[in-house]
Amino acid sequence: MQVTQTLADGLKREFKVVVPAADIASRTDAQLEDMKTKVRVNGFRPGKVPVAHLRRLYGRSVTADIVNNFVGEANRKIVDDNQIKLAMEPKLDFGADDEGVTKVLDGKADLAWTVAVEVLPTFEVGDITGIKIAKPVADVEDSEVQSRLEDLARRNVTYSDKKAKSKAESRDRVVVDFVGKIDGVEFEGGKGEDISVDLGSNTFIPGFEDQLIGVTAGQEKTVDVTFPVNYASDTLAGKAASFDVKVKAVQAPGELVVDDELAKSVGLESLDKLKEVIKTSIENEYASASRSKVKRQLLDALDAKYSFDLPPTLFQQEFDNVWQQVEREMAQSGRTFEEENTTEEAAKEDYRKIAARRVRLGLVLAEIGESNKIQVTEEEATRAVIERARQFPGQERQIWEFYTKNPQAIAELRAPIFEDKVVDYILGQAEITENKVSKDELFKEDDEETAEAAPAAAAAEEKPAKPKKAKAAKAAE
Repeated sequence: MQVTQTLADGLKREFKVVVPAADIASRTDAQLEDMKTKVRVNGFRPGKVPVAHLRRLYGRSVTADIVNNFVGEANRKIVDDNQIKLAMEPKLDFGADDEGVTKVLDGKADLAWTVAVEVLPTFEVGDITGIKIAKPVADVEDSEVQSRLEDLARRNVTYSDKKAKSKAESRDRVVVDFVGKIDGVEFEGGKGEDISVDLGSNTFIPGFEDQLIGVTAGQEKTVDVTFPVNYASDTLAGKAASFDVKVKAVQAPGELVVDDELAKSVGLESLDKLKEVIKTSIENEYASASRSKVKRQLLDALDAKYSFDLPPTLFQQEFDNVWQQVEREMAQSGRTFEEENTTEEAAKEDYRKIAARRVRLGLVLAEIGESNKIQVTEEEATRAVIERARQFPGQERQIWEFYTKNPQAIAELRAPIFEDKVVDYILGQAEITENKVSKDELFKEDDEETAEAAPAAAAAEEKPAKPKKAKAAKAAE
């Protein structure tokens, strides 16, 4: 087998591979000779089948297997001899029509093909110590704990009808019938009867509850809303809708009771224990928000530190994923680029920068992880599968079998674990200064919105200034 490099252009490489017909014939003969003692053919004693007869029966299929083996050997040889790391699966071009393939299988022609590959860029990780991070930290106020307690108590409160013609206020409950329409046509799932709407609970479509404040029992009202672009139903996401609402009752909540009995209703022994649990939960929420901002700062610092060429196909795939999500969300919301004060080409340029950043950061984190021997243990992967299975009550066994039998699926679970371990490793060497902030500051989105790291060798999701409504998709592994 002869392998000759024919192209070296940036991160692109091409190789010409030639396997002489004699080499294919030699392996085929050896394989048929080995089969002679193993196969049973009617009319022949075991081990006495002539090779010529085996060739007539199995020659083509054996040769085809030999050809596949040579292709695999060539790919490994290219990688090993040139000490390259592949960015994508090699692209093979045999350039042969059916007649050419037949000649190869009949041993009348050499096997020749080209292998096009893209390689990962090589770069020095260098010194990653001393990255300066300002970690926002917020204290949990007693008022926040009390607010959560009251929200919990409110779920158990009883409601009673208000006096006739009394107007609905925030925290009241309004019992309604409604019919939803889009462009004057009723849509599936848009009708409800005797539905309780707790004003101020923010459990309905944004704007729905607000427009019911001030209504009275017996009143009919049209409520105009717009479904969020990330609404669960793709057919409704981003659509403007109107609801014909009939108010059947306006009810006021009874007295909120926050005591030990409330704690016992959720399986805790006392009010103090309930407060402790709620405070811990809030602290975890704050810690998650803090980590998100810390991670954003870290990724920004790495992005400023490294610059290198990207594998073209890897970059294009990332951009295509992002842009498909942008187009989908723009279509769902009914917005246009002109309404966002931009053009499609300008928006594409912004998202190309996002895709490039995400791929670059992914490669950087992967290299840092590899060079420092950071790995995801089998125990960590197993815990991730178990946690995933718990998200589907009643289907745990099917989820477990799916992941344990699907290497690509388990790789997708291992990816964010690997990313977090690499991020933690870098943060362990960073200069972190805690910065006390308020809850509002902690949860306030940056001008370009909070970045999201991509599974497996992370890349941050940035947002260009326009279009505001189009959110970039999360990076795929």
